[in-house]
Amino acid sequence: MSRTNFQELLDAGVHFGHLARKWNPKMAPYIFDQKNGIHIIDLHKTVVKIDEAAEEMKMLAKSGRKILFVATKKQAKDIVAEKALAVGMPSITERWAGGMLTNFPTIRKAVKKMSTIDKMKEDGTFEKLAKRERLQIDRQREKLEKNLGSIRDMSRLPAALFVVDIQKEANAVREANRLNIPVFAMVDTCCDPTPVDYVIPANDDAAKSIECILSALCAAIQEGLEERKLEKEKEGEAEGAEPEAKPAAKALRPRKGAKAAEAAEPVAVEAVPAEPAAEAAEPAAEPAKEEAPAEEKAE
Repeated sequence: MSRTNFQELLDAGVHFGHLARKWNPKMAPYIFDQKNGIHIIDLHKTVVKIDEAAEEMKMLAKSGRKILFVATKKQAKDIVAEKALAVGMPSITERWAGGMLTNFPTIRKAVKKMSTIDKMKEDGTFEKLAKRERLQIDRQREKLEKNLGSIRDMSRLPAALFVVDIQKEANAVREANRLNIPVFAMVDTCCDPTPVDYVIPANDDAAKSIECILSALCAAIQEGLEERKLEKEKEGEAEGAEPEAKPAAKALRPRKGAKAAEAAEPVAVEAVPAEPAAEAAEPAAEPAKEEAPAEEKAE
């Protein structure tokens, strides 16, 4: 079943592209027509692309990997932050710091610094500092929270990026391509879709359009998370059932000893026939003694 339909996308204004004179020829396969100097996006292709992206995101979420949502434009950042938080995914909505992916260890140090400041406030060390130092640390903490607060729990590189407006977030797309991280993106008619792995041709300027597409994708991610949770519960039940089978395995151990005893018994039986052989040898010696008197008589 499709994640969304033609009418929903039409009502949200997903089909409105940019001015025809600003178009990128590489987006030609996704353009349906031109009206009043504005390109119209083919929503049938948009539906197919949304389904492809949703299935891939679902598999990533099911495997327990993270998808980083990137949108710093005014009309998109609040929607992206809300939707990403609802499914437990990290997001960048204020500013893309250069090297956030390619220089990830340094970004992690900044996040750890933020955690260190929080610990100082908890254990009372912060109150022992001078007033000026406390103000400086508070400002630094606010700045870090604003830029990196949403990726605080991201301990490793994300499995994929979802980008709104690849022209504005060109640095993010470039870094992801350099590290071979898949890129999902809403691509308008004025953009070059080449660096994007999963292109979703859509209007990336309207808030309704962004919300409509994000709702479909986040629903798929939620499905993946629920399936992962069910699998973990089944694994936990299976592990709980294993200890019941272990006593049965212990009960089988004496049988191995019994088999060894049974295997040893035939060896003892084969050694018994040696006595009849000795008895058979004794009668063979008696006739020799009887023949001796017969020779004496002959003499």
